[in-house]
Amino acid sequence: MSSSATHPADDERCPCGSGDTFGSCCGPILRGQRRAATAEALMRSRYTAFSTRDLEHALASWHPDSRPQRRDLAASLAETRWLRLDVRETTGGGPFDDEGTVEFVAIARTDQGRRELHELSHFSKVDGAWVYVRGEIAATRH
Repeated sequence: MSSSATHPADDERCPCGSGDTFGSCCGPILRGQRRAATAEALMRSRYTAFSTRDLEHALASWHPDSRPQRRDLAASLAETRWLRLDVRETTGGGPFDDEGTVEFVAIARTDQGRRELHELSHFSKVDGAWVYVRGEIAATRH
């Protein structure tokens, strides 16, 4: 966990919007206690990492071929306050799949105001673990 990350208590609601507590949802994934079983679970843990500024999980969950530079991602995490995640649709990405997509809308606040990110994220498995490969921006509204 990045020293600047601030995770919720295990009995608080998970930031990913699943309705579960942090301790039974994204918490164990961010702490490295278990792997995400599905592409959607990894997507939710990535959102939680971004919303709590957990640089280590955000980087570790990225495919090595498309992972950004640490300093660039750190700057992005510092500039954005993520407020809500709505998962719209998943295709593949199950426990027995090797690839999958997750369509989502995430709401954030930046110095420039409110931002809505609508993305179709692509995931694959590397050594049995789900990783984020790339995203196709469907819409971004400010």
